[in-house]
Amino acid sequence: MIAALVSIIPFPKESAFSMIDMGCGTGTVSKAVKGSFPNVEITCVDIAGSMLEIAQDKIGSSVKCIQANFYHFNFQRTFGLIVSSLALHLLETDDDKLRFYQKIYAALNSGGMFINIDVVLGSNESLQSVYMEKWLAFMSKGVSENKIEDKWLSNYYAEDKPTKLTTHLDMLKNSVFSLVDIVYKYYNYAVYCAKK
Repeated sequence: MIAALVSIIPFPKESAFSMIDMGCGTGTVSKAVKGSFPNVEITCVDIAGSMLEIAQDKIGSSVKCIQANFYHFNFQRTFGLIVSSLALHLLETDDDKLRFYQKIYAALNSGGMFINIDVVLGSNESLQSVYMEKWLAFMSKGVSENKIEDKWLSNYYAEDKPTKLTTHLDMLKNSVFSLVDIVYKYYNYAVYCAKK
């Protein structure tokens, strides 16, 4: 998924552009972007200071780190690229997600792009059942059944608020992005983009 994200960044490899990583975690996505675009100026935002410390170590001293809740974050400037990975599904409602997309649109330079990697729901109950079966089968390869039940599933139902990919695409279109597309999808994981 990260390779898919990096592959569609709409700038020449040697160009200088600004990027902000919303909910950056340990900086894995930002590091991958920096590896392919050495002149990118990166800002990382995360609620956890410990994550930002790891991200800074991973990416290098040139990265700017801001400790903040990405949902309440107020952009002070515009960016050529805004990315997020496995974070937006934590927003409670579809209205919250729509408001966030509208903020993203306003924070992009003209011609800039938003790329998101996230967990999505199936378009109907049957598909969602398949998605969950595939996810549980993948998890069981490296995690005990008790841990899946006690930690991963309980956290998924208590904290995660994913929505249908088709709903995400509709919200982005309604936020007047000029291009909206799906780059990669594997059951309940997707990479999608929107260009201003």
